[in-house]
Amino acid sequence: MREYFSPKMTAVIALAPYRLRTTWSTGEVLEVDVNDILHKIPALAPILDPEVFACAHIAEWGGSIEWLDSEFGEDNVYAWAKEQAGEVSHEMFGDWMSRNDLSLSTAAEALGISRRMVNYYRTAHKAIPRAIWLGCLGWEETRPKDKILPCTLPTCQ
Repeated sequence: MREYFSPKMTAVIALAPYRLRTTWSTGEVLEVDVNDILHKIPALAPILDPEVFACAHIAEWGGSIEWLDSEFGEDNVYAWAKEQAGEVSHEMFGDWMSRNDLSLSTAAEALGISRRMVNYYRTAHKAIPRAIWLGCLGWEETRPKDKILPCTLPTCQ
């Protein structure tokens, strides 16, 4: 789990087939489909039993959804739910920073926002606006070298 992940899961209900309804400290209620994840990782096969899946619960100390000896971290579940809802997740934003070797300061400079906002987005303290995500993708495509921004995107000929 990311050290500074903000929303905390307050409830989880197993839905059939392999969907979870999660409630968060932000007031959000998000559903997430974990079917692909369960089928992709052999160690998670026991959770595919409908009776086992129905026993999903928040781990004793919080921070994850637990079944038997397996668990999903709440930061991953939150990101999966956001992405499945068509939103930008903190993991997508963090991956963009990592892929482009950006620090908080260089990401802030690239996007024209404060370092603090970059940190809020990276840790899910604030929702990432669609325009910011499109800015991330545009910056990655053009990688401006100086203060002059490009007027068009590169195209394939």
